[in-house]
Amino acid sequence: MRAKLITTALLSGVIMAFAPGVVLGQTMDKKGTSPYVTHFVFRPLMSIDVPDTGTVTPLEAVGTTENMKGEKMFDKMSAHCAALSVASGAKKYIDGACVLADKDGDQIFSTFDTRDVDKAQPEMNCGTHVITGGTGKYKGITGTEPFACMAMPALAGAGGYTAMDIPHNTSWEIK
Repeated sequence: MRAKLITTALLSGVIMAFAPGVVLGQTMDKKGTSPYVTHFVFRPLMSIDVPDTGTVTPLEAVGTTENMKGEKMFDKMSAHCAALSVASGAKKYIDGACVLADKDGDQIFSTFDTRDVDKAQPEMNCGTHVITGGTGKYKGITGTEPFACMAMPALAGAGGYTAMDIPHNTSWEIK
């Protein structure tokens, strides 16, 4: 009897270790709307001044995400983006691409454009991400992410680093 109890306990432990989502009843939704904020630090890589035209600055941005509803999707992920900031007369925009990674190493890919603003969501007035795919549990993900830009205080020290919170209102689907 005791051996049977120990065997059952060990088997239960093995199942929990290798399939906690199945054992605990956790499933990942295949579609949803997720409001989240990315807390970014931007690093200018260089700057090119074109006389009588403007300035082009490649940027690197890194940060972490926080789901505003406390849900798992888009929460506690690392964010890494590359972007190009263009300022030429009245034209000022930033285009780029990002990778979000979760604790398992699974990734979500997106591009963004600050000229593409969703007029239906006036509070998301800074641009739109387009989710282009992912790996692992996010394979087949698509969606759109209108976003806002909330400047943070200037960072101390040299290098021109800036910080910004970027709230997103994401509609996504995994096919």
